[in-house]
Amino acid sequence: MIDPIVLWTVAAVVSSPEDRGGNTFRDCSRCPEMVIISAGTFVMNGGVRGAARPVTLAKPFALAVTETTFAQWEACIQDGLCPAIDDDHGWGRGQQPVINVTWAAARGYAVWLSRVSGASYRLPSEAEWEYAARAGTTTPYWWGDAVEAGKANCRQCATPWGGRQAAPVRSFPPNPFGLYDMNGNVWEWVLDCWAPDPATHTPRRRPPARTGSARGGPGITFQPLPRHPPGHHNPPACGATRWAFGSCGR
Repeated sequence: MIDPIVLWTVAAVVSSPEDRGGNTFRDCSRCPEMVIISAGTFVMNGGVRGAARPVTLAKPFALAVTETTFAQWEACIQDGLCPAIDDDHGWGRGQQPVINVTWAAARGYAVWLSRVSGASYRLPSEAEWEYAARAGTTTPYWWGDAVEAGKANCRQCATPWGGRQAAPVRSFPPNPFGLYDMNGNVWEWVLDCWAPDPATHTPRRRPPARTGSARGGPGITFQPLPRHPPGHHNPPACGATRWAFGSCGR
């Protein structure tokens, strides 16, 4: 199996033939389904913060197939290691992506997953997140150059949820790496503290961090961009209405 991740960069190695990119696994009954992402090189967007440049992820890692759901979060609440979420904005729970989660709470959920599974979980780095979101493509979105109906939850995407609320996970097709909702739906916390140029920044995982970084973009404000959008920054204590996160493990 893939060895535990011990650094912000990927300290995961493939040690058996079945651990190949695209393979999925679940470490425990309460753990999220994970997909293995192969090592590779991509051009990371600098956006307004810096020039786009090649970034190499030398070793494979695993990322949760979907955004973390209310149902998954509830299991951590029951063990007393995650805070209760009082307000779902009337959008529902269950398979809805969990919202109003702070950066610290998101990282705490990864700690809980590590305890209950015996494996090693953390939030993905910003570079890992963008690599997984691009999924081997070079277009603005994994499906092409323009917003298309039925591909993601966004205001322009002609969905029942666009412009009003988050959609349940798996409501749209996955990208070529098998990941759902990497464009639109909700913002997703990543491991990094916000930095001016993420392509050259080594993430600092521990406080003091003045601003955390999030990727993806909510369905309400999703806009077509020339390149994948750079990370949004927000205070780590903020639990905005559309934060969610994927777990990066092993």
